[in-house]
Amino acid sequence: QVQLVESGGGLVQAGGSLRLSCAASGNTGSINNMGWYRQAPGKQRELVADITSRSNTNYADSVKGRFTISRDNAKNTMYLQMNSLKPEDTAVYYCNAMSVPFRIFWGQGTQVTVSS
Repeated sequence: QVQLVESGGGLVQAGGSLRLSCAASGNTGSINNMGWYRQAPGKQRELVADITSRSNTNYADSVKGRFTISRDNAKNTMYLQMNSLKPEDTAVYYCNAMSVPFRIFWGQGTQVTVSS
């Protein structure tokens, strides 16, 4: 089992920045890929960015150039640096991890609200 706990969400004005963290515990040695997803009210959960165990990254077009995903395997922590935030970035942000053998784990989510 893997447990994921997000932190760092909050209220910020448009153009501002936030840094989300996702701390993993439990069987962390089994974790392969990790990612950040978000879900706005009335919308489906969508991929924001993901990162492999070798730190290869992938971003949604809507956040490219503004968000940066990273991970510190020694600390079992993943980050999402969010700059130039827009009101449309408002959502609950979820941490995701995939393990070997294949299982998917989710955090409880952290709210990000961007005011205009």
